[in-house]
Amino acid sequence: MDLNKFRGNPFYLKEQDIKWVEDTFSSMTEEDKIGQLFFLIAYGKDEALIEKTVNGVKAGGVMCRSMPAETLVPLVGEMQKKSRIPLLIAANLEAGGNGIAAEGTLVASQMTVAATGDAGYAAKLAEACAEEGKAVGANYAFAPVSDIDYNFRNPITNTRTYGADPAFVAECASRYTKECQSRGLAVSVKHFPGDGRDERDQHLCTTVNDLSCEEWDKTYGAIYKRLISEGAKTFMVGHIMQPAYSRALNPSLKDGEILPASLSKELLCGLLRGKLGFEGLIITDATTMAGFDAAMPRDKAVPAAIAAGCDMFLFTKNLDEDYSFMVRGVEEGVITKERLDEAVLRILALKASLGLHKKNNVPSLENAKKVLGCEKFRDYARDIADKSITLVKEQKGVLPLTAEKYKRVLVYDIESGENPLGYARASGIFEKVRPLLEKEGFDVTRFVPKPGNEGKTTPFKEIAENYDLILYFCNLATKSNQTTVRIEWLNPMGSNVPRYVASVPTVFISTENPYHLLDVPMVRTYVNTYGINEYTLPLLVDKLVGRSAFTGKSPVDPFCGKWDARRTVE
Repeated sequence: MDLNKFRGNPFYLKEQDIKWVEDTFSSMTEEDKIGQLFFLIAYGKDEALIEKTVNGVKAGGVMCRSMPAETLVPLVGEMQKKSRIPLLIAANLEAGGNGIAAEGTLVASQMTVAATGDAGYAAKLAEACAEEGKAVGANYAFAPVSDIDYNFRNPITNTRTYGADPAFVAECASRYTKECQSRGLAVSVKHFPGDGRDERDQHLCTTVNDLSCEEWDKTYGAIYKRLISEGAKTFMVGHIMQPAYSRALNPSLKDGEILPASLSKELLCGLLRGKLGFEGLIITDATTMAGFDAAMPRDKAVPAAIAAGCDMFLFTKNLDEDYSFMVRGVEEGVITKERLDEAVLRILALKASLGLHKKNNVPSLENAKKVLGCEKFRDYARDIADKSITLVKEQKGVLPLTAEKYKRVLVYDIESGENPLGYARASGIFEKVRPLLEKEGFDVTRFVPKPGNEGKTTPFKEIAENYDLILYFCNLATKSNQTTVRIEWLNPMGSNVPRYVASVPTVFISTENPYHLLDVPMVRTYVNTYGINEYTLPLLVDKLVGRSAFTGKSPVDPFCGKWDARRTVE
């Protein structure tokens, strides 16, 4: 492999950097090279993991889940001290430094940023992610999420995206990429070839980006092309099929031979490297997902991901077993010597581009405590929350809410939790909201369902005559390993459904998922916040009572294409 290509986009290596890559590579055994392919995971300070990472597998990188700084900093420090080749240290720095350190700032979800209408906030988000991440030893952000939220039923993309407008997604992802990389962290554009079309979850099955080649070029392709031209150092490849391009690049493929991008030579070499011209590092998404495992037997899939064009292999199901599969793949020629060397050289080039060979990569706990949760980033969090809260639809005359108009308030809280006949459910949002409402002079009652079926349920007059206002707070966040983000109504008979909208003024607030109007189209006043940080709820109450204006603009279609969700009744 000609190392001179590393002098250009996206690594821009200098002579001394290339020399380090050459010298390091020439000193590596085949075992060393295989180890560099692996990107492991850490949940806490585990001496056995440290030993396995640096002396056993000799991994190329470690992704850290969020943990306290007092655990995280010594963990990263010890791994870097013991590693002959500096480690890539990554985290899901999508919404703030809290993605790696428990004390980090939760700035905002990407969709919260998008709802401000100002892509400049994506750069501020990146600044907080990079500085707080760097303070605890990170050098790699698994962000920005550059997917397009086309399908409101998708349980994964949702508020993790910058919305449904490809041009605005591209602008925000660009701002994040430039700011983050200017501060010394590589970005990982994810999830090529583009999530957000399917309504299924890659954690549970291989999903599909169903666009034609022409449609893909104008949307996802345009985003990727821009980010590549602007120097994004890495791409994370999803377990997502793109049948149109797979067939276009290899017309002989039968339906059963089409593979997810993480295993597809057509999509990795033909599309990402070939047509789009990407010369940076390609890493798989988590290979623990069923979307990867279901495509082929795991002993074949592990080396096949590298053979197809990925440079690093994210996570393992069983470290010893997956490592043995990779070794066998090299021994049997599934991964050729040329392909192994190419992958390892790109890994080293990425590390050199970050200057890991020139600096002390051991973080300082004292410094970390100064940066994490600092006032500057908390101000960003407050500002974004204030500008993003969106009044999606409004029944005239209901807002602003005042204790003079609506003294008696009934609050329905909806959160994840059990829904058995005993009506047990999670509690959290109500206890946060109640004091804020009581401070405004409202008498607040929490709705509690009464047992009983037809003929024995709560009388209509008990609600209509005893309450002046009904407030819904729905706090259902997207997460992996679920198939929907829909409201599961309480027994009996959907007792907490908004059935009194024609009788009692009703305001529905979704603090997470922006698409709940699908399930409550009858609601006439509806608000989205796209996530909660420490400032969101007080700022929301300020807007509800009229102290400040709603300025957020929805970056997606909150009506889910349903005509009845749009309508209000005067």
